[in-house]
Amino acid sequence: MNAARPGEAATPANADPRRWWGLVIIALAQLMVVLDATIVNIALPSAQRDLGMSDGDRQWVITAYTLAFGGLLLLGGRITDLVGRRRTFVLGLVGFAAASALGGAATGPGMLFGARALQGAFAAVLAPSALSLLSTTFTDPRERGKAFGVYGALAGSGSATGFIVGGLLTEYLSWRWCLYVNVPIAIIAVVGALTLLHGRAAPAGARLDVPGALLGCGGLVFLVYGFGEAESRGWTDAFVLGPFAAGVTLLAVFVWWQSRVPRPLLPLHIVRDRTRAGCFLTMMLAVVSMFGLFLFMTYYLQAVLGYSPVRAGLAFLPLTASIVTGSTQISARLLHRVPPRLLLAPGMVLAASGMLLLTRMTVDSSYATEVLPALILVGLGMGLTYIPVFSTATAGVAPQDAGVTSATLSTSQQVGASIGTALLNTIATTSGAAYVTAHLNDPAQQARVMREGLVHGYTVALWWAAGIMLLAGLVASLMVTAGAPEHGAPAREPAPEPVA
Repeated sequence: MNAARPGEAATPANADPRRWWGLVIIALAQLMVVLDATIVNIALPSAQRDLGMSDGDRQWVITAYTLAFGGLLLLGGRITDLVGRRRTFVLGLVGFAAASALGGAATGPGMLFGARALQGAFAAVLAPSALSLLSTTFTDPRERGKAFGVYGALAGSGSATGFIVGGLLTEYLSWRWCLYVNVPIAIIAVVGALTLLHGRAAPAGARLDVPGALLGCGGLVFLVYGFGEAESRGWTDAFVLGPFAAGVTLLAVFVWWQSRVPRPLLPLHIVRDRTRAGCFLTMMLAVVSMFGLFLFMTYYLQAVLGYSPVRAGLAFLPLTASIVTGSTQISARLLHRVPPRLLLAPGMVLAASGMLLLTRMTVDSSYATEVLPALILVGLGMGLTYIPVFSTATAGVAPQDAGVTSATLSTSQQVGASIGTALLNTIATTSGAAYVTAHLNDPAQQARVMREGLVHGYTVALWWAAGIMLLAGLVASLMVTAGAPEHGAPAREPAPEPVA
């Protein structure tokens, strides 16, 4: 056992001395995956013009990624557990880089859609392997707080950072570089992973639950597809209700099958745990709220305030900075001292308060006085939230279930993003149209009323987003009952494993 300063927990004797460099590699891969959920958004108008995409088809640049990512996460998580974390991590990096290069070189819409779907498929392998590597590498509560602080800061701020990076690359290079940029990042991460990271060998006699994979992944794909189509078609359309019904049916059969198969894709004891289930639900509700915020603020800054793509991206910088501050300077320092719900609930209240401030937006609002304070509050609140969710959901999981547990948490994020985009956008569109109908009396004022209608729709949806965020805080308070980790006690540290 290494010596420790007074008042500090000693570092475990079997801890990997290169674990902090390994964290850098894991964080780099995680940042790449999270960035790609939003980096293409600002580049989309340029890509649409360049490749001749129709307005109806352009959504598939985003949807193809989220469908493959969200639908295949459970399968990717179980493959991580069966094949080995480091192997799947490297496989995910190589595949993600290749798909990114293919997308950047796209000569038509179909090629770009296919490349984005491949990116999502490899991200579904990469994301759970990264989180499970982190959860099994850092088991000491004090170190775990610091490591998850870095991971949570990137996971929370990566989406907002994607807008900044996407705006800069699109304006000064080309939309294609929003995809090409992943290649050098992945190369660095692969070299680092092979040098610094350790995994475990595949267990003897391990088998994949093929029926469970088909049922679970099929159900998630239908569900994510339904939410994606609801945004453009409306909630009562057959192409929305049909996938919803199919998704719910397949997932119900999936749960039944998992309770009977000897080696399930998703061991049900993972979601039966009250605290862990509370973390999954809290994460899903928080992401519903956050993705609504990203959507509305992107359009508000560009369509209402007239910001350029770069300026709109930079406007998210305070949100990113406050998430990083909340994660690394507050949450990471308190995680091993207080129960997770004492970080989660106040974090949700802070984030909801920021969203409530944004409901006061008008077409003439000032960024500095009305938008900036709200973004800082939201960022600090989410900074308090991400680390306790990630750390608590993955704590104490058996090594052979680490990948699928991480995948379940990532799945809750993807489903939350799909629900948030579809649900809140529908509320905003409906409310905005009703406002324009009620107030468009003078044709000379049409442009002004249309802009006011947009903002009215956003503010109505932000009321809903704030309410959903408060609901997430309530769920965390009632369900996440874990206490503070004991000082110096590892989070049920697993036995040493053979290297993969």
